Formats: sequence, C-alpha cells, structure tokens
Amino acid sequence: MQHLNDTIIALTTPQGVSALAVIRLSGIDAIKITDKVFTGKKLETQPTHTAHLGTIGTEKTIDEVLVTVFKEPNSFTKENSVEISCHGSPVIVREIIKLFLQHGVRLAEPGEFTRRAFLNGRFDLAQAEAVADLIHAETDNARQAALNQMRGGFSKEIKHLREELIHFASLIELELDFGEEDVEFAGRSDLRNLIQKIQNYLARLISSFEQGNVIKNGIPTVIAGKPNAGKSTLLNALLNEERAIVSD
Repeated sequence: MQHLNDTIIALTTPQGVSALAVIRLSGIDAIKITDKVFTGKKLETQPTHTAHLGTIGTEKTIDEVLVTVFKEPNSFTKENSVEISCHGSPVIVREIIKLFLQHGVRLAEPGEFTRRAFLNGRFDLAQAEAVADLIHAETDNARQAALNQMRGGFSKEIKHLREELIHFASLIELELDFGEEDVEFAGRSDLRNLIQKIQNYLARLISSFEQGNVIKNGIPTVIAGKPNAGKSTLLNALLNEERAIVSD
C-alpha cells in the first residue's frame, strides 16, 4: 500500500476519445501543486466548491481546462481535492497526468480515492462497498439500492441493531450482578419480548440481503423447449428488444 500522505492522480472518466475527460487529484498538496501548472486564478485563495477557467501547462499550454477546487474536509476523500475537466483526447489526458507526475504526484491505485474516503471517516465499509455497486449498477433498481446503501441506509439498520443488542446485554448483566438483591431490572417477559424483537429484526435484514442480491445480480433463468418452439421470440418479448435472431 502506498503512503496515504501522497498526493494522487487518476482519470475518473472512461478511457478513450470523448468530448470531455475528468482528472482527479487528492492529497494535502493537491491544490498547491495544481497552482504550479494552472494559469488562471490562484486556486489556494479560492473558496471550496468553486470552478475556474484557465489553461494547464508550464513551458507550453496543453489544454484549456475547467478546474474545480474542493478543500478539506469538504471533499469526497475529506482531503484537498481538484478535478480538472479537459477535452477528452487521450493525448491531452496523458500529457496532463505526465505533467503532474513530474511535480511529485503519483498515480492512484485502483479504488484508492474510495479507500481514502473510508480511512478518513467519510463513510463506513458498507457505504464504501456501495460505491462500487453504484458504479456497476445495470438496472434502475440496482442503482437505487446502491445509492440508498451509500447514503447510510444499511449502516443505520446495523447501528439500530447494535443498540438493541447492547440494551439486551446490559439488562442481563444487571440481573447477574444484582440477582440476589430485591430489585428487578427487567421481567422475564420483557426479556423474551426483546429477544423476539431482535430476532425479527435480524430476519428482516437477512431477507433484505436476499432481495438485494436478486436486484444486484439477477436470477439465472433458462428458457427451454423444442426447436422452433418460439424460445427466441419469447426472449425478445421479455426484453422488449431484438436480442435473439428470429425468422419469419
């Protein structure tokens, strides 16, 4: 694992030719280093969450860009961050990244921006995993489930369950510590009701996992039948598109 105090850089949009590309930097010196290669406003003096038009390059201009500044802790990684929107030529992207590498920035490892966000307390592990699920979501339901988890929906459920378990454990400890005293902290029926409540809560969470797994990965389905029975026609009808070749 590379040092977390390094300033890192990576292309955050897909590889290849496109109208625009976005390059992200994160680290304590992200804004300071960008100032060295950016011609425009001095970024270190600008407010967070502001965008600035200028050019990138030192000896020669590489491209006209829009630079967005995010100052710690108000960024995805809770570090100083910069996002550079440039034209989507692979040559331009390569030259900009090369320029920053020459100024002491290093290439980010896969998933390092999200890892830094997790280590810096931006979100917990469940939310960090949801980022990958959101990126790879193939359906609207999968997108919505991942977005809800990334916003802390599942984490809140786990936190509530933990509080219930701590409450139950505290009642048991009180009964054990003061069992010989003429004091009843919780009746047996109250404890049984609390256990049942926790069991029901766990059952609902387990059920939600199974449902979420179906939303995320789908259900393997086989359409079987004799030749020319209409399997391809049925598949196309279910998908509402001409996925399989059929003959009239």
